[in-house]
Amino acid sequence: MSQYNCPPVCGKCSRAHRGPCQQNQPGALALGTGYAPFFADEWVTIYCGNAREIVPTLAYEVIVSDPPYGIAYKSGSSRNESQLARSIEGDETTELRDWLCALGKPTLCFGTWKVAPPAGTRETLVWDKKGALGMGALDIPWKRSWEEIYVLGKGFSGRREGAVLQYAPVQSMSRNGRVHPHEKPVALMEYLVDRCPRGVILDPFMGSGATLRAAKNRQRRAIGIEINERYCKIAADRMRQDVLRLSA
Repeated sequence: MSQYNCPPVCGKCSRAHRGPCQQNQPGALALGTGYAPFFADEWVTIYCGNAREIVPTLAYEVIVSDPPYGIAYKSGSSRNESQLARSIEGDETTELRDWLCALGKPTLCFGTWKVAPPAGTRETLVWDKKGALGMGALDIPWKRSWEEIYVLGKGFSGRREGAVLQYAPVQSMSRNGRVHPHEKPVALMEYLVDRCPRGVILDPFMGSGATLRAAKNRQRRAIGIEINERYCKIAADRMRQDVLRLSA
């Protein structure tokens, strides 16, 4: 027996370690970058930090994200700041959105008609919130109960159908209501994930982790980045939850 009980050198990663090799696990995707995962399991890795610094160190194939897109969001909710943030960092301009969409990967990017679509947009999907939420002019009998989703790049697949996607939003005041001002329903994100090209999914502005939860539900590897540690903790807790699947 070795005096120091040194671990053997692994044949996969050429490093000395004990237990199963993590070379092919999501948490290993940024080895050597100096960024330690905030959370990692078999399917999902979460980093807490600045997306523009971390993304260049990662290996991924497709992007699904709801970035800040230049509307200077301010919540009018009566809920206090500890419950629901009243603003989104970096939402003053489209700089972060445009950076995301220029990374050159197949991308699904949420946005708004209030600003021009990102360069390279091939199609615009409409998320119809079924009238559950909506803003706009109060002196007319219609409310803006929809959001845009921009499609960039190639490789998406699935049955060809209409571009209006009807999914109820996560209500802020309901039991187990939304914990992020722009939280997306997991069912919507699962629909989008199912049509993405193969490979690791990246969400550089993951918020409370709906994209990652959807990817994990579909057994897709995914990486999320969030600058707000509170949302990282919420997302990590969501990843720890087991999902009960019932047959139709």
